Amino acid sequence: MKGLPQVFISRMSKLLGDEAALFFNSYTEPKTTGLRVNTLKIPVAEFLAISPFRLEQVAWAPQGFYYQDGESPGKHVFHTAGLYYIQEPSAMSIAPALAPQPGERVLDLCAAPGGKATHLAAYMEGRGILVANEFTASRAKILAENIERLGVRNAVVLNETPARLAAAFPGWFDRILVDAPCSGEGMFRKDQAACEEWSPESAAHCAVRQLDILEEAAKMLRPGGKLVYSTCTFAPEENEAVLDGFLARHPEFVIRPFPNAALFSPARPEWGQGRSELQHAVRLWPHRLRGEGHFAALLEKTDGPEPRWKPFQAKAPAEAVALFQSFVRDNLSTAWPAEHYLLQGGHLYRLPDPLPDLKGLKWVRPGLHLGELKKNRFEPSHTLAMTLQQADVVRSVSFHPDDPNIHRYLRGETLLMEREPGWTLVCVLRFPLGWGKVVQGTLKNHYPKGLRIP
Repeated sequence: MKGLPQVFISRMSKLLGDEAALFFNSYTEPKTTGLRVNTLKIPVAEFLAISPFRLEQVAWAPQGFYYQDGESPGKHVFHTAGLYYIQEPSAMSIAPALAPQPGERVLDLCAAPGGKATHLAAYMEGRGILVANEFTASRAKILAENIERLGVRNAVVLNETPARLAAAFPGWFDRILVDAPCSGEGMFRKDQAACEEWSPESAAHCAVRQLDILEEAAKMLRPGGKLVYSTCTFAPEENEAVLDGFLARHPEFVIRPFPNAALFSPARPEWGQGRSELQHAVRLWPHRLRGEGHFAALLEKTDGPEPRWKPFQAKAPAEAVALFQSFVRDNLSTAWPAEHYLLQGGHLYRLPDPLPDLKGLKWVRPGLHLGELKKNRFEPSHTLAMTLQQADVVRSVSFHPDDPNIHRYLRGETLLMEREPGWTLVCVLRFPLGWGKVVQGTLKNHYPKGLRIP
């Protein structure tokens, strides 16, 4: 128990009683490490056939696997290509519980750094609209980068408060995830900083904030819609007590049985106000399963007004769309729709449809960033490259993961290459890494400078 705050030890000892020894013993064991296969890019079976790692299945996530100590999947080129996301295994329980369907409108209200948002995107299979929001600007940028790397086409990335979102999206979403900011007690084994920053007052402060966030989320969910509330903390005041307070104010919400509940532990109604339906929420204890600490509940909104809203009519200058369509004809093997484009600051986006008016909201990405207009020509974005497949382009070059050219490309170097001139998709095996442009026997490197490796 070295390093754990004494107040935390005392509280957990009282809550867990005879089980406390097992709980604290888990802090002497290594943290759990996992990766989640990105099925937007590769089926699980195909990834397992090419994976260089020793992987073990995570019971509650068909796409999730533990990897072994000493392995570094975050440094492999497959990670750069977005074939997987490094994710703590317990966190993989959330998206399967919300289980968005292709074509639905989905909100991840507190989405950074993007693990759960990209997991939701995989369930959506590129159809529907995923709004991924993060209040802190620096974290919203990281969120956008992860959505880009994993090739999510149908996402809008916002940098807003829950209250401002609720005013823009009343009753609009089919499913909402509130992975609430919390005191982080479940991450003490994984993240020493979380342990050092914790204080006895943090749980109470977070609980007030969490209830406020849930209040705004409730306004955005349509009747019949589903909401998952989750935290990575053990504190009852942030978990059972928050739900108890929310349900007391909102009789139109009910807690539904949590999917895969048999793999987890039931929540403790007596740690709230004794509301019996709280037993349908779940706790993930590090001494009972192979993962860090989590709490989660699945709620359904049973009543409320139907939303009234007007679809946003996205417009871009005809000449901007024409330049993009010219790029498509010359470089891509499939046509793109002629609608729902937006030009901002020389950057062209394709917006998901239908979408409410985003006017007045702070966004990082209002849709799929296609590229930039430069002196009457169109230059494709790295984001666009990461959403494509090798079969989608006219020209491509593919390298084996061990080919030295892979590392030269990721360092930003020019490659000698006698190929047809023009925009060329650079791939590892068949999976895109970014753009190059062949000119007079060389491939000019267009891999973003901010992503290049030393």
